[in-house]
Amino acid sequence: MTKTETTTRERRGDHGHGRAPDGEGYRPLRLPTRRTAASLVAPLLDLFYADELPVRFVFWDGSALGPEAATSVAFVRSADALRYILWAPGELGLARAFVAGQIEIEGDVAQALQLLHDQASMDLRSAGLALTSKLLPSARALGLLRRPPAPPDLEANPKGRLHSRRRDAAAISHHYDVGNDFYRLVLGESMTYSCARFVNDRATLNEAQQAKHELVCRKLGLDRRRGMKLLDVGCGWGSLSIHAAQRFGAQVVGVTLSREQADWANRRIEEAGLGDSIEIRLADYRSLRGEQFDAISSVGMFEHVGSAQRAQYFETLHTLLAPGGRLLNHAISTPGGSKMAHRSFIGRYVFPDGELIDVGQVVLAMEQAGFEIRDVESLREHYAKTLRAWVANLQDHWDEAVALVGPGRCRVWLLYMAASAIGFDDGGLGIHQVLGVKPLPGGPSLMPPTRASWEGAPA
Repeated sequence: MTKTETTTRERRGDHGHGRAPDGEGYRPLRLPTRRTAASLVAPLLDLFYADELPVRFVFWDGSALGPEAATSVAFVRSADALRYILWAPGELGLARAFVAGQIEIEGDVAQALQLLHDQASMDLRSAGLALTSKLLPSARALGLLRRPPAPPDLEANPKGRLHSRRRDAAAISHHYDVGNDFYRLVLGESMTYSCARFVNDRATLNEAQQAKHELVCRKLGLDRRRGMKLLDVGCGWGSLSIHAAQRFGAQVVGVTLSREQADWANRRIEEAGLGDSIEIRLADYRSLRGEQFDAISSVGMFEHVGSAQRAQYFETLHTLLAPGGRLLNHAISTPGGSKMAHRSFIGRYVFPDGELIDVGQVVLAMEQAGFEIRDVESLREHYAKTLRAWVANLQDHWDEAVALVGPGRCRVWLLYMAASAIGFDDGGLGIHQVLGVKPLPGGPSLMPPTRASWEGAPA
């Protein structure tokens, strides 16, 4: 053993300390004499953490790595966690282990992930081969070199041609049709599944969502006159549609591919007495024909479109928009663009077939479809704050959420939202509102001279 290995193990307390895990998934193994699970896993963690571990790891045999005083503890419930990582090195293997309950975190999960992210010397996505080489000796010693474990049954595997209407509908259903009561726990009373806008430090999540709706409506010019026709593409549970009808007297058509969203939205519209103002359709945007609208909102929808369909998307919306009308595209982006790859956690468990497109490419595609770009605004820090509010909602209602959708899906959501918050914090993820106008013949845009009228959002 080298001096480095000795000091590393002494520093991390590889002496079998720590609480023995219990509960579902615990399978005690007979390990070789004087060789604990912690000693076998230490080289793997050395790959990412040259200094002291930011959290404590406790293994199925009671051995542990990391500071005893750590505020967060990660329990590795069985050797199956390592088998998941061995067969899918990187984020997918780790995610499978977490979703399956083979890795659990006691304490603030978001904080633990933040610490692990901030102090890591290597990114998971670039560590595949290195992970395998470090894990193989441990896997051999633990007898793990056999067939891979079955992935959790929540993993998506969409069939058919990419972004065909049928496959898009199945992908949307995978994510959104998991139960409106579950979404109510996570999203709160606004039932709005997109980035909020916190106009001050005192704003609640619901107030921040209302402020976002207000900003969208004002950017679209719905305050110019009552009775304007709005198309709300990807209308979700109807929150923006209701806001536009109540606050600005808009006549709204909302479209969604989620039956559960449509059912919930229609109930809310009926309860609000807005049945004459809002129509919710269970429909694909590509099915809209022969109608014209004064304004179009696309909030949290474009991520599902895909780069191959973006030209058709904006061309379709341009055709549906009356001259002088405005389109607001509110979407997550990433520098250079990124497909939610089939072997990524997000691609397998959260947004099958989803794709994040560089905001520059969004602007270019809108211009090529005939829109004049009038404004681009980033809400990146607002989305990090929104996600942390959703994480808190889920953790505060954990038992109720598990009773509704099961522990696996709750773990998917917890990991996805906590990790995404980190992505928005460090700039790996962005979110932009891009406002385009379809000028009148001859060039008039009907745009206000300044942004002053947009800042009427309630606190």
